[in-house]
Amino acid sequence: MQKQSPMLRLWELGKDEHGGLIRSILSAFLGVLGGMLPYFAAAQIIIALLNENRETEFYLKWCGIALAGYLIRTLLYPLALSMSHKATFAILKNIRARVLAKMPEMPLGTIMDTSSGKIKQIVVDQVESMETPLAHLLPEMTSNMLVPVCILIYLFVLDWRMALLSLVSIPVGMLFMMLVMKDYGAKYEGSVKTTQEMNSTIVEYIGGIEVIKAFNQGKNSYAKFSDRVLANASYFYNWMKSCQFPTSLSKAVFPTTLVTVLPAGWLLYRSGGLSMETFITTIILSLGIAGPLMAAMNFVDSLAKVGTIVGSVDEILNGEEQKHATNPAELKNWDIALEHVSFGYHTEKEILHDVSLDIPQGTMTAFVGPSGSGKSTIAKLIAGFWDVKEGRILMGGHDLKEIPLKQLYDQVAFVSQDNYLFDETIRENIRMGKTGASDEEVEAAAKAAGCDAFIRALEKGYDTVAGGGGAHLSGGERQRIAIARAILKNAPVIILDEATAYIDPENEAVIQKAVARLIQGKTVLVIAHRLSTITGADKIIVVNDGRIESAGTHEQLLKKSPQYRAMWQAHIGAKDGDTE
Repeated sequence: MQKQSPMLRLWELGKDEHGGLIRSILSAFLGVLGGMLPYFAAAQIIIALLNENRETEFYLKWCGIALAGYLIRTLLYPLALSMSHKATFAILKNIRARVLAKMPEMPLGTIMDTSSGKIKQIVVDQVESMETPLAHLLPEMTSNMLVPVCILIYLFVLDWRMALLSLVSIPVGMLFMMLVMKDYGAKYEGSVKTTQEMNSTIVEYIGGIEVIKAFNQGKNSYAKFSDRVLANASYFYNWMKSCQFPTSLSKAVFPTTLVTVLPAGWLLYRSGGLSMETFITTIILSLGIAGPLMAAMNFVDSLAKVGTIVGSVDEILNGEEQKHATNPAELKNWDIALEHVSFGYHTEKEILHDVSLDIPQGTMTAFVGPSGSGKSTIAKLIAGFWDVKEGRILMGGHDLKEIPLKQLYDQVAFVSQDNYLFDETIRENIRMGKTGASDEEVEAAAKAAGCDAFIRALEKGYDTVAGGGGAHLSGGERQRIAIARAILKNAPVIILDEATAYIDPENEAVIQKAVARLIQGKTVLVIAHRLSTITGADKIIVVNDGRIESAGTHEQLLKKSPQYRAMWQAHIGAKDGDTE
């Protein structure tokens, strides 16, 4: 399929405001055309003076025409920009609304895997950069291109030789500009990439400042931060430096129409092959060709950027969606089954290979295996972070695609080692597990999670603000609040992904009791490196290289799975030095 032109795509994105944009283009064209009337008037006045015309009315008429042209230019051109900006800001609002509406339809895992710096760059910066192409390029560049065309048509009617002579400097100037534009699109795409990398590094640096200071890594971390900023600045400096000389030559050559018009026109006039009126008119009007064209050339860089800008926005707008049923499914139980599931993120190589397993309702199933083996991927697929393309996943006898995403998310409480807390009060962070929950329900969930005591010890208790990402709390405190949120949600399926990773030994017993309350009567999936926490699981799944290597209880796996036995020996040795 032929790739759509970026400008056509941009025009398509603004379809709701086409009327305003077309009116702005028409107004700008008439405004620039009005700005050419003083040139025509000047030519007529000079010709009349050379012919010794002494009629006052003649000069008043052409002065009036020149004034009318000036007023038309003064009134219509700003009006055109006003209309184009009103239409443009409405379009930018609609594009951002479409992007933000699209993101919830995309796989949750895809959104989580995309850096916040990149999303900010697209939604804020790149959508904002559409303002120049829409509000300026369309009305101004279009009108400034049309007016020289009209002048040239008129000059060709007067004398085709003089019309061609007035064009000689333009292709020469364009030749120098082509040297700048030949790789402009690639250069701009590179600038977007280096800016995204800088934004991501800034977000990472600010988000990790506490860890950086705590481990005295300021020098190394700041070096990475400053290297990205300097690389960004260096990229733009070198790019602009390479453009400076040819751009200057282009702008110097473009307006030199008289270099050819004056000498050649004078020779033609002296030889009797050109009338004085045509000679004077060509001189005056040729001066009006370069100005609009140079104004149009100012937007060439914006035109070159459009492909990258539209491509970044379309990366989200055309992103893969999760296609689920819209009518709620009738779930009679919460048995979970994977049938011959193979999966790979995006276009990467396959991570899971023909995985099949059954997780009965009300049981606790633990996944163990080396890092990168695929155990977290299995859990995230069950939670609906992605849809599988090969095989299928069932819940309560229904393919997950038959369950609306909202209903699916209601069935699962996902507690990971990096649960995010919003810059809200602790009360509101817990309440996100069940919007509309009363304060009493929130506090009951906190008590069940074993975090009521430390919350009340804070200066403002439950009304203490957690800070962005929960920065005002310790890792263990954030984890307990996340568990409280999951208890309040009361979902029938619980997924614990290293949920006790940040818990200190003194609080481990409290957290284990909280987790026991959370999972009571639920279908539970646990991913853990600390094997001692899942020895009582109904079934332990050993995952290795995207395949299920073995399954059974703790005792069964110690007997039949060499890999599990080795992991257990390593865990016990790391825990207390006992390798027996």
